[in-house]
Amino acid sequence: MTTKQPFETLVTQHGPVVWRVCRAVLSIPADAEDAWSETFVAAMRAYPDLPDTANVQAWLVTIAHRKAVDVVRARARTTVPVAVLPEPPAHLDAVPEHDSPVWAAVAALPPRQRHVVAYRYLGGLPYRQIAELLGGTPEAARRAVADGLAALRRTLTTTDLEGEDR
Repeated sequence: MTTKQPFETLVTQHGPVVWRVCRAVLSIPADAEDAWSETFVAAMRAYPDLPDTANVQAWLVTIAHRKAVDVVRARARTTVPVAVLPEPPAHLDAVPEHDSPVWAAVAALPPRQRHVVAYRYLGGLPYRQIAELLGGTPEAARRAVADGLAALRRTLTTTDLEGEDR
């Protein structure tokens, strides 16, 4: 009989992956923070019933996807104007990724391409699971990833060339 890892270990091991997926799917860092937190709250509740053979990372990425959708829906229902924006939350990643040209290029992708690229390369999900999450076929997910990566290469190559002195 195998014993499950303590939940804190899962947060430590998979927290950065879940954060990157939330950040890629949700363009606003505060929304990504909300989805990340809600992912681990929901996972903590469900963890005792998770089979020992489950792919924990895929399970967490699936929860993160659903929580990200919940955040998008909640933001669409209510908006609260404020005079001064609060400080962005400090997070696990030390690099201010929201200022990075890579994150800007990912955020500029069409939503479907952004989601499949995030689930494939940040969440490590196979195409079959991406298709189940987003609807469609594994082949369509594979095509969307290829199109997204091609768009990222074009954008980042163009950005690199504009920044060079020639």
